[in-house]
Amino acid sequence: MIKRNLLIAILILCSIGIIKGQTVSDSLAIMSARWKVESPQKGIIHKYASIPRLYQGTQSVSLIEIDPGAGLKVDIAVSGEMKETSRIASEHRGIAAINGSYFDMKRGNSVCFLKVGNQVVDTTTLSECKLRVTGAMHVHKGKIKLIPWSRQIEKEYKGETGIVLASGPLMLKDGQICDWNSCGTNFIRTKHPRSAVATTKEGKILLITVDGRFPEQAEGVNIPELAHLIRILGGEDALNLDGGGSTTLWLSGASDDGVVNYPCDNGRFDHAGERKVPNILYIRGSIQNVAWTKCRTKYVKPLVHR
Repeated sequence: MIKRNLLIAILILCSIGIIKGQTVSDSLAIMSARWKVESPQKGIIHKYASIPRLYQGTQSVSLIEIDPGAGLKVDIAVSGEMKETSRIASEHRGIAAINGSYFDMKRGNSVCFLKVGNQVVDTTTLSECKLRVTGAMHVHKGKIKLIPWSRQIEKEYKGETGIVLASGPLMLKDGQICDWNSCGTNFIRTKHPRSAVATTKEGKILLITVDGRFPEQAEGVNIPELAHLIRILGGEDALNLDGGGSTTLWLSGASDDGVVNYPCDNGRFDHAGERKVPNILYIRGSIQNVAWTKCRTKYVKPLVHR
């Protein structure tokens, strides 16, 4: 049975291809990982795995899968002052949340295009355009699209309705790896904690964090590795968000103030190291959806997606 499953896995890997720099053993490590899975409410699935020998180290991966068909919507919350992701999400009665895009740590403003409603809050700086901002999240009537981004597209979207948050790089589009040649090489290739948002072919939303800066427990990943991971996990389109010390994934009602990953800003491998940020992506729904209900916890091996 083991040999048969291994053969099936290898055949699937051949069908989806391997991103440059990632190996078959990396793909197999993801597929054979022992994932802790929780379903706190309808439309929300939380998964966590510590995966040894993945991308030359141990990786700590957290994932929240959202089904918009359950009446859940994605939104952007902008704080008047920098606050922890968990605090902003709680103030907006969120169900799940992840940190947003890049910002000026001294001034506290976004350095990427941000539009909420009909108001343009911030625009993308020239340096960010050159370094990494090649994508954006556009939310209209609660539906999310991950799209390519440029200075010209930014001008056009100033008049569009809906919510827009630029970030980058855009890693996957229609299941294919995006071109990162215009981005800063060091940013693309250096391993860091990473945050990302993705959508699947079935229309589900994935909020994903990979912890880092803890060599024994969480090595961190570069952009090609993150794209590979998300592709194996079923991502069709994927956008990188602000990472490093900002990387935070939050789930209402969970322990440790809802922080389910291991933010690194305090230098300890625990749930207390959140960095203050100016904006977040969060999931909202009806009031009755917000409460954390009793859930079944199980350990499973994930299905492999083409």
